[in-house]
Amino acid sequence: MTNPSDVQQFELCCAIVNFGTGSKVIHIAKENGITGGTILLGKGTAHSYLLKLLDLAEVRKEIVLMIGPKPATEKTVQVLCQRLQFQKPNHGIAFTMPLSGVFGSRNGYCDNLSESRGVQNTMYKAIFTVVDKGKAEILIEAANKAGARGATIINARGAGSHEYQKLFAMDIEPEKEIVLILAETSAAEPIVNAIRTEMNIDEPGNGILFITDVDQVHGLRR
Repeated sequence: MTNPSDVQQFELCCAIVNFGTGSKVIHIAKENGITGGTILLGKGTAHSYLLKLLDLAEVRKEIVLMIGPKPATEKTVQVLCQRLQFQKPNHGIAFTMPLSGVFGSRNGYCDNLSESRGVQNTMYKAIFTVVDKGKAEILIEAANKAGARGATIINARGAGSHEYQKLFAMDIEPEKEIVLILAETSAAEPIVNAIRTEMNIDEPGNGILFITDVDQVHGLRR
């Protein structure tokens, strides 16, 4: 287990940008010390009267999730704002969040599930695991045996530098699945350990797992 002061140095960096810009975000992040990320497809709402008139009000977005040391995430957000001109309307947003645990990162890992970051007496943790497509069901089965009450699977694509494959000399970003599990803090550690063991998360290229504090939870069955 790492020193608690080391845990604070890892953050989740999230950028929401227009469709097709996600890979550019990843490249900028790599230039500033973050080695990879995961891209989700989202949908935004434009406020342009013309777009609404043409029935094009819903705009596709890409949500880029990246993990890195705090100095790297802070620098990445600054550079993204400058180079992608986030000060202009509808160009994108970026923000960071502290993490209470990271496993599988090539930059190392931290684990301190008992400590909260910015939330007092947190009762729940959100456990995110990014794995190759097709492996989510295996992960969920292991988590359920360890006490998880369910999970949500989100389709995504990866953009880690070690994950690129070549097809006719073009880079192909492999499909990923993100598994989100909400668990009581007291139950989080057994679930995390079960996922790490079943999926070999600590081995390079097998995925990444990160944990954030959750302030309030409604609708989770007991």
